[in-house]
Amino acid sequence: MTTDLLNNRTARLLGEETVHRLGQQRVILFGVGGVGSWCADSLVRTGICHLTIVDPDCVAPSNVNRQLMATSQTLGQVKVQVLHDRLLAINPEAEITALQQSYTAETASSFALGEYDYVIDAIDSLQDKAHLILEACRARRPRLFASMGAALKLDPTRISVAEFWKVKGCPLAAALRRRFKQRKELPSRKFKCVFSDELLENRGETSEDPDTKARINGSLSHITGISVSPSLGWSLRT
Repeated sequence: MTTDLLNNRTARLLGEETVHRLGQQRVILFGVGGVGSWCADSLVRTGICHLTIVDPDCVAPSNVNRQLMATSQTLGQVKVQVLHDRLLAINPEAEITALQQSYTAETASSFALGEYDYVIDAIDSLQDKAHLILEACRARRPRLFASMGAALKLDPTRISVAEFWKVKGCPLAAALRRRFKQRKELPSRKFKCVFSDELLENRGETSEDPDTKARINGSLSHITGISVSPSLGWSLRT
């Protein structure tokens, strides 16, 4: 299947010029979990041909309920490698770079954010997410999209897009804003976020992440799978 055939329906809606532009864009996606994995799939199906995916983890049983590449057959495998193979199966002509590593303050210098047209943040860690947002805004060139919290949600109609400082009802966005203000280090430019203002509680037993000590909240694929859709649709219009 050629790229032209792959993009036939996309071109009918968006036009050949937009499809050509998408094919030239360079995108880097941090985090390929519940939101990021579906985001990567949508990007390639929409016509993105130059995509870098970044995540340090391997597929775990707890991922199967909401992460695209997580199945009984991929348990224990490197997430970005499994996803890399899937994306190339969609478009063999795409240039997919899979990096099995974390984004942290210590590793940030290894990512040349200024070389990309889009930076997509789907990181779970608060401190790493905050650092990426600051660095992506400093880089100037890339447009930044950030995914806020997708756990403890059931209603997909509550998912929306807003400028970061205007996000309401999202505990993760509120925590990021507090962190930026307390440290007196604010993002140097505006950026869009996808979020939900729905607030639920876990009905089952909860536990803590052994590394971060943060509570592990429940989440579902019908929320994580579409959480990227509003921001992707918004970007296609601009």
